[in-house]
Amino acid sequence: MESGDGAYITTVEGHRLLDLNNNFTTNVLGHNAPAVQTALHAAIDTGVSFGNPVEAETELARMLIERIASVDKVKFSCSASEAALSSVRIARAYTGRSKIAKFEGGYHGFTDTLQVSWHPSDGGAAGEDANPTPLADGGGIPEVDVANIVPLTQNDWPGTERILRAQAADIACVILELESASGGLVTLDDDFVSRLRELTTELRIVLIFDETVTLRAGVGGLQAEYGVTPDLTVMGKIVGGGFPLGAVGGSAEMMSVLDSGLVSISGTHHGHKISVAAGIATLQQLDAAAFDRLNSMAGQVMHELNEWSLARGSAFSIYGRGISHLAYGFMNEPGLQIRTHRDYWRNLDDDRTQMCSLELANRGFFPVARGDFSLSLPMTDDDIASFIETTKEIVRDIEG
Repeated sequence: MESGDGAYITTVEGHRLLDLNNNFTTNVLGHNAPAVQTALHAAIDTGVSFGNPVEAETELARMLIERIASVDKVKFSCSASEAALSSVRIARAYTGRSKIAKFEGGYHGFTDTLQVSWHPSDGGAAGEDANPTPLADGGGIPEVDVANIVPLTQNDWPGTERILRAQAADIACVILELESASGGLVTLDDDFVSRLRELTTELRIVLIFDETVTLRAGVGGLQAEYGVTPDLTVMGKIVGGGFPLGAVGGSAEMMSVLDSGLVSISGTHHGHKISVAAGIATLQQLDAAAFDRLNSMAGQVMHELNEWSLARGSAFSIYGRGISHLAYGFMNEPGLQIRTHRDYWRNLDDDRTQMCSLELANRGFFPVARGDFSLSLPMTDDDIASFIETTKEIVRDIEG
């Protein structure tokens, strides 16, 4: 890419594309948002970094606390990967336990501690559906880290309860995405999440919601829609306004391990002045009306394409809860429900899905190659209509 402006990006060859990648959901205001540009220039003019807190850190923390009901205190980092790692350290210190329960298909950053069972595939190594086996998601991850992961299956309440009860004495936390950011955008059932909250409270297991992507669901994140309060929340992407920034927030009691000095988390650029300035400017634009606009566009895409696909007996579907981060895919049969990551890996027609991504790029749209995409506020009704019609054309061409 060479440049971006509003909802569009331009490649070095001069191709102009509607940006449906948006730096993997980060650029919710699109590119070169005037409010962000103004805030950045003002921040740079007074110095870049000082090795000490600045008032803007407190301002952004207060904004997050006001928006997210479960958050009383905030600790900034440079990325959501670091924030997720910080949340696990806080949970381990708070409980005195070491194991981490996570759901297959959930991504919580690239660290050795958490990049386990993200993209397990069929073939036996991942274990039985009712008893998943933890698998490193690539080389360089020590076995000791893999052994500390207790994998769970999305929306499988009997299996989740059985595994958590059996290993509760060793499990510090359950970390999860309410809607997985990759792998088909598997969305957790409301009842499943409510029961998980009750069980983790009973077993004194810390419940962590990774809302790195799903903060774009609404002012209070996706947890507000579920009406469930986690102990800790991992934040990133939109909170930095396009600049590197992550954060973990939670109840005052949970975050007390930082106040007391029991847990030490530090970094030269944590809560960087420029990232914080961009984050404040971005969140100021994201009021209820802005989220309504984003989710309305997403709802239009889901409804029109799925109704059209179902009517023609197509195996193409749009997946997601209806927030402005969605996914598409060709499945092995029409109307297939994807409730777990295993549903996804067993039923996705990867070749046709990748072909759809390539054709979208060829025809003026830039999604994430694996099939997910996100919307931005500068997008117009014409942009959305054009995307819908172009997708229909591509599906017709692929299916014949």
